[in-house]
Amino acid sequence: VTSLFNHPFFAGKMDYMPFHLFTTAECISQVLEGATLCGVVLSSDKTNITNMCGGRVAHPLLISLANIKMAVRNKGSSHAFLLLAFLPIPQFVHPVQRMCSILEAHLIHSCLDIILEPLKQAACISRMMLDPVRNLQYCFTPLVSYIIDTPEACMLACVHGNTSPITTAMYKDFGDPHRHPPCTATLTLSQLASIQCNPQDVAQYFAACEPFRLSGMLLPFFRDWPLSELSEFFTPEALHYWHCLFWDHDVHWCIQPLGAAELDFRFSIIPQITDLHHFSSRIMKLKQVGGQIQREIQQYIIAVITSAASPDIVISLRALMEFRYFSQAATITSITRDKIKRALQEFHDHKHVIIEDGLHRGQQTKAILEHWHIPKLKLMQSIAPGIERVSSLLQWSADTTEHGHIEVVKDPASSTNNHNYESQICRCLDCLKKC
Repeated sequence: VTSLFNHPFFAGKMDYMPFHLFTTAECISQVLEGATLCGVVLSSDKTNITNMCGGRVAHPLLISLANIKMAVRNKGSSHAFLLLAFLPIPQFVHPVQRMCSILEAHLIHSCLDIILEPLKQAACISRMMLDPVRNLQYCFTPLVSYIIDTPEACMLACVHGNTSPITTAMYKDFGDPHRHPPCTATLTLSQLASIQCNPQDVAQYFAACEPFRLSGMLLPFFRDWPLSELSEFFTPEALHYWHCLFWDHDVHWCIQPLGAAELDFRFSIIPQITDLHHFSSRIMKLKQVGGQIQREIQQYIIAVITSAASPDIVISLRALMEFRYFSQAATITSITRDKIKRALQEFHDHKHVIIEDGLHRGQQTKAILEHWHIPKLKLMQSIAPGIERVSSLLQWSADTTEHGHIEVVKDPASSTNNHNYESQICRCLDCLKKC
């Protein structure tokens, strides 16, 4: 945090006081006089180190500051995300896979406790730090954002995989058209405290946690981090929240009325348009589909299926498209937030047709599904409240952190001897002053 906070590159590109920009004559809330909030932004995700062979995987934990302006922090050339630590990737020999997951969660939370302890202390008692122009600032370090995918969010929130990490909804509630109460740190810790069981007996403790939909984690890393709220620092994120949802579900809903061959053919005959991707090789044969490709397919999908699908299906899919486009705006007003809410409600009003027409199927079995057990669908209910709380969601994009993996993990790994990657990567970054 100190190296980011006092870096001369960010002079004039950083805010020292939190503010809320009002367009009406509303009162502005203020923090204590002389205090500076250094909002911590964390990101962790497993990434491949080797490309062709070897199967080596790293689990980097990156750190940045929310004080850095969005336009600067989201640029890869700004180097605003630094490598904080490598999290372990354990391999347990327990015969029950569920127990292996619990043991891994215990290890990750314990490591985060050790790594993040200085930040917790600074959030509690503050720390004096130099800013880019060498003025001393009285800094507190709350956790304001943790950018991760859905499975890792469930692990860090100490809940089951089929449970929302930021609300109290379970898998049976994922199709509800309303947002459930937030899953706060106070609620989670109180549920853990109410369990009367020996935590050393992992299997028995896990069974006792089952009624609360908890994963069996005893000491969550966020339990003693002041000014940090569990349901708020898991900020909504475009890549994992709705672009992956589009590719995993929306596209498959479009395949059923058209057929894969016809859908491919329609994409291939779309006239080439300047600044838009042309899928001459069709979409079902794409070898690698990332966030950029998913966004480009979204630009055509409604026009492609309009003549083949029923009006209600087109309306529901178009509503999801409007939801995604409005949510990605760089500046979002109260009017835009209302449009986001209406678009999501319109989808819920028409989504029953997707099941009635047999479009919602299992990816493996291809059997017709009559439920909405889709975690990312429930997470969409948190987009509008998240925008109201933290403004534009583009500032929490995983695209930036994925690019950061190349800079602080993959590129340094290419200069190693293919043994003991972590220590050699850290030495390389120390020489480059990027760690």
